[in-house]
Amino acid sequence: QVQLVESGGGSVQSGGSLRLSCAASGVTYRNNCMGWFRQAPGKEREGVAFIDGNGGTTYADSVRGRFTISQDNAKNTMYLQMNSLKPEDTAMYYCAAGSTWFCRSNRPATFGYWGQGTPVTVSS
Repeated sequence: QVQLVESGGGSVQSGGSLRLSCAASGVTYRNNCMGWFRQAPGKEREGVAFIDGNGGTTYADSVRGRFTISQDNAKNTMYLQMNSLKPEDTAMYYCAAGSTWFCRSNRPATFGYWGQGTPVTVSS
């Protein structure tokens, strides 16, 4: 049984930083593409950052250079370090796991396992 639990969300001022964590059970990072998504009120869920089974990473253009995805295999935990936060980063953030080691797509439909989400609010 796959379980993903996010933590680390909160409120921060523009320019600040947060680190999100995703504790995983039932998945092995070498075998599963992992990703962070976000969904702002009234908007579609969008992919933010992804890491494949080989540790390769990809980022949405809107966060590249500011966000860093990483994982600690020993702790089975994935992280999203978010720096230089902007008000437009405000959203519910979700971690997700795919069923293949490579990341097929950044579309939410290709990820079968989801956490409950953690909120991030960035004020100007």
